[in-house]
Amino acid sequence: MPLPRPHELPVGRTLDLPGRGSTWITDTPGPSPEATPLVLLHALGCTGLLTWFPSLSDLARRQRVITLDQRGHGRGIATDRFSLRDCADDVAALLDALGLERAVVVGYSMGGVVAQRVWRQHPRRVAGLVLAATSDRFQLTVAERAFFAGMGVSMLGARQVARQVARSRVSTSATRSAAEALDVDLTDTRAWALRELRSTSPWSVGEALTALGRHHSRPWLGRVDVPTAVVVTARDRVVPGRRQLALARSVPGATVHDIDAGHAACVLEADVFVPALVQAVATVTARVR
Repeated sequence: MPLPRPHELPVGRTLDLPGRGSTWITDTPGPSPEATPLVLLHALGCTGLLTWFPSLSDLARRQRVITLDQRGHGRGIATDRFSLRDCADDVAALLDALGLERAVVVGYSMGGVVAQRVWRQHPRRVAGLVLAATSDRFQLTVAERAFFAGMGVSMLGARQVARQVARSRVSTSATRSAAEALDVDLTDTRAWALRELRSTSPWSVGEALTALGRHHSRPWLGRVDVPTAVVVTARDRVVPGRRQLALARSVPGATVHDIDAGHAACVLEADVFVPALVQAVATVTARVR
């Protein structure tokens, strides 16, 4: 499918979330103001647009679509310590700032984890959930436990370095400085995507990975009481398809929309991912109504 060029994407803006900081959002109105809006949560190390730009035009044909850069990513809230709990609270603050009571929360990979936590922490703000290429936990195998243990040790040393930098009054917000490059008017999709990717610092990615390693929602997923759909990327080598299916089976009444694709399907295999996503969103939205 032809991918949109950056200049064809919705124009973003900075939005202040009182008491939390400022983030970068896009807000695309749908054909009907009565339709339940969508809040799209991006993957690890990405930005809102970088994860979702192939899907925006199709989704916006039916309802309002909002993306945001999550904290520590792109032009999201600058933070010294990444927390999934804080990310979920940011989504509730976003709804407050936009004057929205509820939304269908759509999350890809890390965004799917945050979406789960939004329901856990703010159930009345969530009309429905669409979870894609994600899991309820990440430390199931010996290799995964060793990886996340090593990541924790590495981040401990990195925090010590960050404190020393902070004492010298040098800005630790690599995310902010790198994001300045995004203000360039680009027409080449590849160059734009690389700039979006580089706008998130390796430090922020490491912090987020450490937080993901602690995530475990299996004990409470069975209490999810909103319409839910799970898009399963069957050839996924990051989050195996069987784990995504286990997540779907843990949520009462969740529908499964499986595709023969890998973990980066949201962009690299958009021709199969976008139709499945649209179907999943339509299923949840219909059940919300």
